[in-house]
Amino acid sequence: MTDQLSSDLASLRIDREEKGGGGSKRLLLVGLLIAAAGGVAWFEYPRVRAEVYKTEVSLTEVTMLSPVQSSIQVSATGYIVPQITSKVGPHDTGRIARVFVKEGDTVKAGQVLAELETRDQRSAVAASQSKVAVAQAKVETAKATLAETNVKIARETPIVEHGAESKSVLDDLLAQQESLKQQVKAAEAEVMAAEADRATLGVNLFQRTVVAPIDGVVVSKPAMPGYMATPADVNPIVELVDFKSLLAEVDVPEGRMSLVKIGGPVELVLDAYPDHHYRGEVAEFGKRVDRSKATIVVKVKFTDDMEGVLPEMSVRASFLSAPISDEALKAPPKKVIASDAVVDRGGRKVVLVVDNGVVHAAPVTLGAPIGASVELVDGPASGAHVVSAPPPELVDGSKVKEKGT
Repeated sequence: MTDQLSSDLASLRIDREEKGGGGSKRLLLVGLLIAAAGGVAWFEYPRVRAEVYKTEVSLTEVTMLSPVQSSIQVSATGYIVPQITSKVGPHDTGRIARVFVKEGDTVKAGQVLAELETRDQRSAVAASQSKVAVAQAKVETAKATLAETNVKIARETPIVEHGAESKSVLDDLLAQQESLKQQVKAAEAEVMAAEADRATLGVNLFQRTVVAPIDGVVVSKPAMPGYMATPADVNPIVELVDFKSLLAEVDVPEGRMSLVKIGGPVELVLDAYPDHHYRGEVAEFGKRVDRSKATIVVKVKFTDDMEGVLPEMSVRASFLSAPISDEALKAPPKKVIASDAVVDRGGRKVVLVVDNGVVHAAPVTLGAPIGASVELVDGPASGAHVVSAPPPELVDGSKVKEKGT
């Protein structure tokens, strides 16, 4: 074996003594790291599991408890819908010259809302007026010629009768008379046609003024001067709503229609004003059933002042077995939540609100218990979905899904 080969083999030899000492230290370090990770995982497991997996939960809702809760037979939701509306546009296409109203204005039927440019129409009316004048002049000319012929006939008749002149002369005058009568009739017909054209153009000119067809309120921003208005409903100049015709239209389950009667008392609560309730009564039933939802539209009219009520507002209608008293009407509804939805987290009372499948802890201030529920003095708004009887591992930020979905 050469010296060079011996040297190379010696360089490849493992120093077992040194290797064993360093390996033990590394093994000890790895063990400590594994133990630390295990400890972190032990304490963080619920949070990690909640982040990775969607926990199935049951949901409940923050609701408003009405003072007339005991007399409610059926509840339904829907919207405020005007029964009389009008999208106002011109009769013919034209450019807007002036607008006389703005959004929110109250108008009367016949009130001028806007005017279109009228230069072309006024020129057409003036030209038509000239045609009428020309036609009238033709009538007068024909009548004058006829009158002259009548005079000649009156003068020639006795002369012919005494045989002083040939009868052919009188016959010619009589034929001319008949022709002139027809000319007068034709001229008068021409006048009538010209006046009809003038009237049509006058109507077109009049229709360049846009007026309100109903009493109502302007609920849209009016088109601006210079805008090319069309008769189509898709581009009205203004939209009017008769606020006196506002009704609540709600969907009542078909199987519960027997509990709803025409003229029956109703409590109405708008989502916009959850602390205020209105009295109403059943006005009308829909004329068909929605098969996809198995519901019937019921229309409810307000019997109280409708201040603040606007079209398309969301509304909840409660059909009652007895009318609402003045005292009950003045009493504000209470916001309540199921008692088992309230839990202690970090030394405070909270409910776990679900928003787009994610849990958020919301602090609450509670009032007196009401049956299986509790009054919510302060907390999430009415309609908020919260977890019912939340498990301990459910934390803020956890992803959840409702049972059965």
